[in-house]
Amino acid sequence: MDASEKGRVEEEVKMVVEQAKELQDLAAAFIAKTSGEEQSIRQRAATLDSNIRRLQSLIHSLLEHKLLDQTLADKLNEELQRARFVITDGEASAFLPSKAQGRFLRMFLGPINVRASKKDIQLKVKEEYNSYRDRTALLFLLFPSALLMLRSWLWNGCLPAFPVQLYQAWLLFLYTGLALRENILRVNGSDIRPWWIYHHYCAMVMALVSLTWEIKGQPNCAQKQRGVQLFLQWAIMQGVAMLLQNRYQRQRLYTRIALGKAKRMDVVWGETAGVDGQLWLLCPVLFIMQGFEAYVGMLLLKTAIVGVVSEWQVIFCGMLLVLMAVGNFVNTVQTLMTKSRFKAKMKKSKSKQELN
Repeated sequence: MDASEKGRVEEEVKMVVEQAKELQDLAAAFIAKTSGEEQSIRQRAATLDSNIRRLQSLIHSLLEHKLLDQTLADKLNEELQRARFVITDGEASAFLPSKAQGRFLRMFLGPINVRASKKDIQLKVKEEYNSYRDRTALLFLLFPSALLMLRSWLWNGCLPAFPVQLYQAWLLFLYTGLALRENILRVNGSDIRPWWIYHHYCAMVMALVSLTWEIKGQPNCAQKQRGVQLFLQWAIMQGVAMLLQNRYQRQRLYTRIALGKAKRMDVVWGETAGVDGQLWLLCPVLFIMQGFEAYVGMLLLKTAIVGVVSEWQVIFCGMLLVLMAVGNFVNTVQTLMTKSRFKAKMKKSKSKQELN
């Protein structure tokens, strides 16, 4: 390599270094500019959100003191609700104050911000959650069904310990994945009720404890494994309920989103129901499943009390099943009452409009 070629290479290297410094300065200036604009938009979004809440509270107070007509109040609330949907379901939602990340997320992910900056990324998170629910609902149905069939056909009515513990390990993985995804969805503006996340915490703890539970065999295998058998039967019912919910209620949720009655980040809850036909189909399944869950929990407690299986894990899992059944029932009833009050309010408002 001659001197002229060496000089050209040195010049090109110097040029690249200068271009890198120039690009860094441009990027820093752009970030500083956009950061200032972002802070201004965040302040405006927070102020607007606060004003909407203040006006809703004011309308409610005036209505209570009979200083405002019900029809006008409904109209104003509807307009405020529409304004809220504009800022919470569009790109402006990224600038609203985010919900605090709970201990569960910090425990698994550390102090990482999981709030997506763009709406399309938030929606991808929601679609991944729905996809995860679809996959696990089918497995929730097939896994316990296979165990019960093999128990009758291959294992002579007595479940081996390993397949049951493998199923319990899968439940731990399932509920941990659901809880993580639901916490991330809440941070990104979803409307998941806290109880359903707590329910998955309880299910995680139960799956973890059940992994240490010794599965008894012969003699009297059928009596010792009665609780396990009923739990698998309840799991099959839950799998059916999840499939029905995913099939019917998500369609209704998409309709509500199109009508502006739900946000795009909202998801199907464990207890929600759609139109009246779905209420008649899903509610009996949900109530039967909750009653059966409580029955399995009481049976586990009974087996521990009479001494058939006296391990502490049996008592703990029995208490958790009863607790989850009661919590599910209370939240289902609360949701149905809320729907009933909303429908009555809508009918009353419609009747007033027809009279006017």
